[in-house]
Amino acid sequence: MTAIPVVIGRRPPVIDRAEASDLHEADAASTALIDTHGRVHRDLRISLTDRCSLRCTYCMPEQGNEWLARSSILTLDEIERIARVAAAAGVTTFRLTGGEPLLRADIVEVVRRLAAIESPSGPVQLAMTTNGIRLAELLPALQEAGLHRLNISIDTLRRDRFHDLTRRDRLEDVLTGIAAAQASSLRPLKLNAVAMRGVNDDELVELVAFAIAHDAELRFIEQMPLDAGHTWDRAQMVTREEILETLRGRWTLTPVPGRGGAPAERWVLDDGPHTVGVIASVTAPFCGDCDRLRLTADGQLRNCLFSTTEYDLLPILRAGGEVDAEIDRMLRSCVRGKLPGHAINDPSFLQPARGMNAIGG
Repeated sequence: MTAIPVVIGRRPPVIDRAEASDLHEADAASTALIDTHGRVHRDLRISLTDRCSLRCTYCMPEQGNEWLARSSILTLDEIERIARVAAAAGVTTFRLTGGEPLLRADIVEVVRRLAAIESPSGPVQLAMTTNGIRLAELLPALQEAGLHRLNISIDTLRRDRFHDLTRRDRLEDVLTGIAAAQASSLRPLKLNAVAMRGVNDDELVELVAFAIAHDAELRFIEQMPLDAGHTWDRAQMVTREEILETLRGRWTLTPVPGRGGAPAERWVLDDGPHTVGVIASVTAPFCGDCDRLRLTADGQLRNCLFSTTEYDLLPILRAGGEVDAEIDRMLRSCVRGKLPGHAINDPSFLQPARGMNAIGG
């Protein structure tokens, strides 16, 4: 089966079967997933669903969403199979995302299966990004199943703002989930907040103080052009420098060295031990050290959050034959096709057709 990418919004390029085969043979000599720019890929973000219990304005419309067909959603066995092949190729971290991953009925078994996988360097690390609404209910089972780390999204601490931003009155559920995470042994615990002008930019210090009180690290995220309605406006984005300037009014910030491929830059607050992070994908891209691949809930591999190209694993998984070898081949084709950067700041940049909920966080 030829590794042929599916491209959103334009006619897909076709990879010649012989060329793909030759390149795969060359890659097979080295287990690692290394792209043409020397980046080694060790992180796979796995989206479990495009559905969510919130309707955040920067992510998806309140109504009229076109959900993925249930028949196209990867089964538990299919997710595990892809994950095992990825781990054999050197992936050491899986992060479960959505939509909202806790909406998946088999979420505990997904965690159990993936936590049992080993890469050539040892057991994988299993993380999850969630809105926290069902977390208090499910956390004991998730922890017992093998979950290692948690990121919880919380953009505001004010009930009226939360309702306006998410179009749902669920702040108390999120806060209960965060409290449950604080009481657990899962560390490091991280809280994610998208900084938005005129929405929550007056809460930046308050959000960091809240994270400290819950033994967590606040990570601010620059708002990115990933909303399903394509209404992103650069002028409304709170930049990395604005975030840092605000925080310096309360704390002394000391950079934490050794970022590696992590998306967040981190700073120690005063003399520690608490830290804060900023993910500045727009104003300070970290593409040169990116080590991530993404798998959508419907089986599409993506080599960049902003990619307009997808590599379809679904036909491979459901056609039979040498499935593992074909998954490996597609992984390597996807990695080889990765560009040097996302080009957000280039005039030719095209926003992905999918919204963040369909791509996976």
